[in-house]
Amino acid sequence: MRLTALTALIVFVLDQLTKVGVVWGLNLAERGGIDVIPPFLTFRMAWNRGVNFGIGAGEGDLIRWGLIVVSLVISGWVWVWVSRSNPSRLARLSGGLLIGGALGNVIDRVLYGAVADFLNMSCCGFENPYAFNVADIAIFAGAIGLVLFTGEPGGKAKTGGKAGGGKPAAARRKRDGKTP
Repeated sequence: MRLTALTALIVFVLDQLTKVGVVWGLNLAERGGIDVIPPFLTFRMAWNRGVNFGIGAGEGDLIRWGLIVVSLVISGWVWVWVSRSNPSRLARLSGGLLIGGALGNVIDRVLYGAVADFLNMSCCGFENPYAFNVADIAIFAGAIGLVLFTGEPGGKAKTGGKAGGGKPAAARRKRDGKTP
């Protein structure tokens, strides 16, 4: 669990440092936008009070505190699941990415009432209207990683490395519907 905890801590700190540095240090909160490498990367201030892409933003404190609770529950569930399932190193890393990102956005919601989004990327004539942050990247990568790096082909869960899942052959045959 050290890898999961360390990854979560690094993501959390990186997310909060980038938010403080860009939103407050570069005064993006007042400036609204800064061209970094236009149009590929711009800083565009957006306070996300809802779910992804601002969905539910008009619901106020109900959505805010509901999202805080949901984020904490999911983070706790991922932590427990990773600690009990003996996943691969990449799955533990993915769990840390998801937890660190979720907690970074939780802190924003508690402190500011909304998540500070500032990264905007556009390309090739497509103007992206949405902004995101380091926590959002980590949550997305962590969720994809958990899907890709947990379980075995065919939907069977990993068993912790013992052949046959650590069960006697007769129990495995009975479980699988095979009789001698």
